Amino acid sequence: MRRFIYMLPMVALLGACATVPVPLKGEFASVNPGQAASSGQTGEQVRWGGEIIKVTPGESKTCFELLSRELDSRARPRQIDSSEGRFVACRAGFYDPEVFLKGRELTVTGTVEGTEKALVGQYDYTYPRVAADTIYLWPKRPIIIQTEDPWPYTPYWGAFGPYWGAGFWGPW
Repeated sequence: MRRFIYMLPMVALLGACATVPVPLKGEFASVNPGQAASSGQTGEQVRWGGEIIKVTPGESKTCFELLSRELDSRARPRQIDSSEGRFVACRAGFYDPEVFLKGRELTVTGTVEGTEKALVGQYDYTYPRVAADTIYLWPKRPIIIQTEDPWPYTPYWGAFGPYWGAGFWGPW
């Protein structure tokens, strides 16, 4: 019982970490960029995210070309090999392309204001265009390198002396 009482605050703290950041909260349409480009929906409030392809600062606004990704429960783009299409999000002000680098994860909220056509290679592509209210640049994900222990029977010192790892039960 005592162990349960100690674990309860830990579980509550971990649950609090998995929330949507305040600037990205709200109610949004469940349309993805591929659907918006094909149907030409305008006026929908959306929350889309993905990887930055290109950042183009202009005189009064900056436009982001993004490769759309499905969002997780925190509104962060998932690291998956599929895409929901591409889209362009523009917001007033200057956003430095050296900070908003290609490949970084970005989530935007805003209103779909139509489509625009551009070439992707030789392909004529229709981008949905979003007038962004929020531009949220996610911190870089930590690089995790997992290795296998080449010798799993290494000793370590426990409370009662040396202990030998898995499968080794003593010196005999």
